[in-house]
Amino acid sequence: MSLSRRTILLSGLAAGAAGATGIAGGTLPASAAPAPSRPPGRALAYPFTLGVASGDPDHEGFVLWTRLAPQPLAEDGLGGMPDRMVPVFWELAADERFRHVVRRGVVDAHAARAHSVHVELTGLLPGREYFYRFRVQRHLSPVGRTRTAPAPWSLPATLAMAFASCSQYEHGYFTAYRRLAETEPDLVLHLGDYQYEYARDTYTAPGGNPRDHEGPETRTLANYRQRHAQYKTDPDLQAAHAVAPWAVVFDDHEVENNWADDVPEAPDPEFPARRAAAFRAYYENMPLRRTSLPRGVDMQLYRRLRWGRLATFHLLDTRQYRDDQACGDGYQSCPEAAEPSRSILGERQEAWLLDGFRRSSARWDLLAQQVFFAQRDRDSGPLTVTSMDAWDGYLASRDRITRGWLAAGVRNPVVLTGDVHAHWASDLKLDYADPISRTVGSELVCSSITSGGDGADSATGTHPWLAWNPHLRFHNNLRGYVRTTLTREQLTADFDVLPFVSSPGAPARTRARFVIEDRVPGLHLTRDDPPAAARAAGADVDAGQRTVESETRRP
Repeated sequence: MSLSRRTILLSGLAAGAAGATGIAGGTLPASAAPAPSRPPGRALAYPFTLGVASGDPDHEGFVLWTRLAPQPLAEDGLGGMPDRMVPVFWELAADERFRHVVRRGVVDAHAARAHSVHVELTGLLPGREYFYRFRVQRHLSPVGRTRTAPAPWSLPATLAMAFASCSQYEHGYFTAYRRLAETEPDLVLHLGDYQYEYARDTYTAPGGNPRDHEGPETRTLANYRQRHAQYKTDPDLQAAHAVAPWAVVFDDHEVENNWADDVPEAPDPEFPARRAAAFRAYYENMPLRRTSLPRGVDMQLYRRLRWGRLATFHLLDTRQYRDDQACGDGYQSCPEAAEPSRSILGERQEAWLLDGFRRSSARWDLLAQQVFFAQRDRDSGPLTVTSMDAWDGYLASRDRITRGWLAAGVRNPVVLTGDVHAHWASDLKLDYADPISRTVGSELVCSSITSGGDGADSATGTHPWLAWNPHLRFHNNLRGYVRTTLTREQLTADFDVLPFVSSPGAPARTRARFVIEDRVPGLHLTRDDPPAAARAAGADVDAGQRTVESETRRP
């Protein structure tokens, strides 16, 4: 009986992490090793402890990534590697057993970049699945699966895309990444808070933290490299990276909580150096193209990814160019939030996005970004009390973007969001003060992978804020991710949840399913899986509300 692709990839990652031999990872037989182009230097211990990844696919290529780290938690952030260049051999094949290798080559891993490598491939066939692996000396990496996007002029029948955010290592186990990998999506979006900056026990989940961060709060390049490495050692995260290409954008915790352009959370004369160090480590540890290579305190992260004429993803950066939060970072009733000059994207990125709307011929235009887009008023009275860290703190900016997609005739605008540690689904309006105003788009918000701990289930419609925010259609405070299936006729969004993350091995289930029909803005609930009776009886809506209220506050 032949092995399934899922069996090979997921079991192979475990073998690679353990340093086993064979196709997935471990020691490469001498007969299979390519002849070295230069002396190999001293023998290394197994270097692929951080797994493999691919990203930013287009119709003729993608980026392949790995980083060498025999001792991934080394305090200097260099992973136990020697201070010298190491040649890394790579292979790309049309099959998972590498019987049909289509490309191979060698790339140098340098100590100055923490021995990370980014292989940027072009000239491949569009709409194809590929498999890849790396070799160093006699060591073979796990196998990764990736794919090119369809040809620009094609209209593919379907795209399976999943998105996730907010994986606080201390708050739980990354089982949700494993469950996401088991669904074998074509593409994964990560919308920010991939790693957290805190020292151990600084940010504590309800019930306590089942795991600890290594090292101090991240401030230096060595700190950020070590923290990224700790996260990458998780086998569930490695599985999610290896199953499909990723497209990533950062939010705040990749640098520091609630930072805004050059303004840190608290006054800090060293913040420019901290930001530059965080950006450098982020690039080193993500499958990004060379166009995103940081230049000091600047990093080009907003970009587009096209999936033929079926979908265009506008990946946004809502941190690097925003005005400072008005009236503080939390929930406020703040007239300053409505000032016309305020922007969460900055003038250049706004213009780039609006131009993208005008040029788009896609069936679906998806804004992959970090913070809540729809209005989310926490006050049932006459005041509008909203988060100043989200688009609610930048009202004119949100209005310009919304009117921009309307003026451009965007066929199906959908906003994809992370950050808030809970599942939400929203209809988007031009005028949130008028509950019967026209719906002009949809927002899908994924819960966290772990941030906030186990969370709690509750019946749909029980969150109190929904009563005076009728455009908010769904909320659930369990951990999980969102799976989407895009076709020419509709977008289906499955809100998958796990009952717990405080211990490993939880199953996943689809808590709710929404459908967006082509040319019909707004969400249609087609599946609502209620909580189990015992959990529903003990559901604490107030606890869920407190979790939402504290999302943008530093613990």
